[in-house]
Amino acid sequence: MKPLVLITAGDPLGIGPEITVRALQNARVQRACRAIVIGEPTSLLRAGFTERLGRLIALENTNPLPRKHAPSRAGGLISYRAVRLGAKLALQRHLPLVTAPISKQSWTLAEVPFTGHTELLRAATGAEGLMMFISGKLRCALVTEHAALAHLPLTQARVEQRALAFIHALQQAGLRHPSVGLCAVNPHASDNGKFGTEENEILLPVLRKLRRRGLRINGPLPTDAAWLAHCRGTYDGLLCMYHDQALLGLKLAARHPIVHFTAGLPFARTSPAHGTAFDIAGCHQADPASMVAAIIAAAKSPFSGRH
Repeated sequence: MKPLVLITAGDPLGIGPEITVRALQNARVQRACRAIVIGEPTSLLRAGFTERLGRLIALENTNPLPRKHAPSRAGGLISYRAVRLGAKLALQRHLPLVTAPISKQSWTLAEVPFTGHTELLRAATGAEGLMMFISGKLRCALVTEHAALAHLPLTQARVEQRALAFIHALQQAGLRHPSVGLCAVNPHASDNGKFGTEENEILLPVLRKLRRRGLRINGPLPTDAAWLAHCRGTYDGLLCMYHDQALLGLKLAARHPIVHFTAGLPFARTSPAHGTAFDIAGCHQADPASMVAAIIAAAKSPFSGRH
């Protein structure tokens, strides 16, 4: 029997309902799994959802949705409720969870106490969770996530924890002895302290400690050199210090759809690697390729439910 996958449809005013429906219409997705979709019903029906595509858990709005495709309190509330319910069901039924894009601005307007999916899932599961992105053989993970560059929460303990979680995730993906490149923070990897102290004070001590454990990790590497080496196959993955260090290189180098994967949770969680795209929502222009890849990745995960 095909595995069962939970899908939250994202912000109902963004492209989430559209890419969810179009992904479920994809023949590869239909062969890969059965779906339970959690979301606002009007936006999903308008996008073409039918019972043939899966079961719908409809979340009715207590407040009407605005007509304009833009961040809103109503959209934030409904998308938050969907993710919260999705996480609860994923834990209870041991199912993978795929999350369509939410708007962080909408969540702020709705006074949601989390900045995004990852923070909510950490609170719901009690697990730290590691933000990873995968496209073919390109793999990267983040030490820090949605943080200002002037206030990066970098510590030796944090870098070590994220490095170990990344290596474990790569091993679970079938790489028995993965090789990881550790990205530097500063230009030219600080040139031995000329352009910052993070490399000497934080990254190098962690590298030495991990290498003593027999792990294959190299660095600190300047960002451009790290991505060039990874694209050439030198490393199985890159551990990046901040958000754009990972996403800029990945989006320029990727030749396959990008999937966002949260490692280290008690269930598999994937999502497309893009946002709500309010500017094209409702225009039937959104590309569902990343959503298709996210659903298939969830269906193939060890957590996929064959109920």
